[in-house]
Amino acid sequence: MVHDERSIGAMDERNLAMASSQHERAFVASLATRARDIVAQCSRCGRCVEVCPTAGPAEVDRRDPPAVVTQVLELLRGVGDPASAGARWAETCTGSGACLQMCDDGVNPRFMLALARVRLNERRASKERRTTGQKAFQTMSRGVKVLSRLQLPAEVVARVTRAARAAEGPAPEVVMYLGCNVLKTPHIALLCLDVLDRLGTRYAVFGGPANCCGVLQFRAGDTATAGRVGGSTVAGFAGTGAPRVLTWCPTCNIQLGEIVMPAMNPGFDLEHVVPYIADRLERLRPHLVHPVRRRVALHEHPGVPGVTEGVLRILGAIPDLEVIDLGQPRVGYMCNSLAPVAAFKRGLHARELAAAEAAGVDALVGIYHACHRELCAHEATLPFRIVNFLELVGEAMGVERPDLFKQWKMMQDVDRVLAELGDQLEREGLDPEAVREVMVASLLGEQPLPLGSPRFFME
Repeated sequence: MVHDERSIGAMDERNLAMASSQHERAFVASLATRARDIVAQCSRCGRCVEVCPTAGPAEVDRRDPPAVVTQVLELLRGVGDPASAGARWAETCTGSGACLQMCDDGVNPRFMLALARVRLNERRASKERRTTGQKAFQTMSRGVKVLSRLQLPAEVVARVTRAARAAEGPAPEVVMYLGCNVLKTPHIALLCLDVLDRLGTRYAVFGGPANCCGVLQFRAGDTATAGRVGGSTVAGFAGTGAPRVLTWCPTCNIQLGEIVMPAMNPGFDLEHVVPYIADRLERLRPHLVHPVRRRVALHEHPGVPGVTEGVLRILGAIPDLEVIDLGQPRVGYMCNSLAPVAAFKRGLHARELAAAEAAGVDALVGIYHACHRELCAHEATLPFRIVNFLELVGEAMGVERPDLFKQWKMMQDVDRVLAELGDQLEREGLDPEAVREVMVASLLGEQPLPLGSPRFFME
């Protein structure tokens, strides 16, 4: 493995030279160490390739699974063919996690592929990588700022985007880390906090672009900035003294838990908020007093273990709610993770919506915010609602949080939305052109499957 170590080490020295902060350097060094470990430990059995649910739709040549893995390992060494089947597999990974339980070598195949994608991006000039990461972050940040401020009072935006607690008093039991993009659909974030309030959980909230996980910079191959951004956020969590951090966003959960935190010793446990709530269901059950007489189906993704199972347990505690299984494929960790296999995603959406219509459900119920943004407008043309599962929990608790994003997206008309907002843009100090760009991108751009009968779009 001498050649492997030299290749990875030389690449890492270049990255370290660009890193300035402690978080940056620790992160970049950690990636190099973990790359060497994967190359050394992987037996190239190929089982991770065999069970991947999107390798087929991505047209990855899987006739020789061990060869595909070997090609990925070459990429980790800083060499390898960017046109190989291994590169194609890495670039189209949707994070389903089916591979995680198949490896007997102590390797996380999902991280292996994420790092292979970074190594491919690192072949570009460092300035180009930084610029790509910066543009992606700026676009995300502007979208979150505009959509959250148009839907929430300023004091509520401040509450969920600034992590602050009194200097005196006990540390919070948990940090509730909302991430960034959920604030485009803030009713989901607020309902999550409503549930924690009912549980009596003492929490500090972190969210918004100021508390980013660094995934956008990481994807661009700007590992130094990703380490600084993600490391700073993790250090902020640790500074609260909370022994546990709960995530909402699956992207943040994977980015922090599998990529950032192994470079640190933060002193807290990370888990998704849904299993946390499900494990405390008996404390929540007394608040679920209002019957919700509906027949619903769940839109699922398997990427974060325990989340789908937790949602089903929570929904099962709501009086008079019936949950049916549409028998659809479960792929990726959130709808936007399926972007590398766009045609496959459109087919999944079409078949699920058609199955929901055929089953006569009252609602198709999602878990994550990106799924809601991509699917919710179909409510305008189909005979059932599209809601987040926390809306049903809120209804059972007697709490309503309006979904303005869905109202706007169902219009499919940016001019009409802006006319209804009236002088709110001026009151919020928002640039009208920036708002228009965000609205076009969010209301029209994030629509993988055109509205209409889903059967029309099925293959």
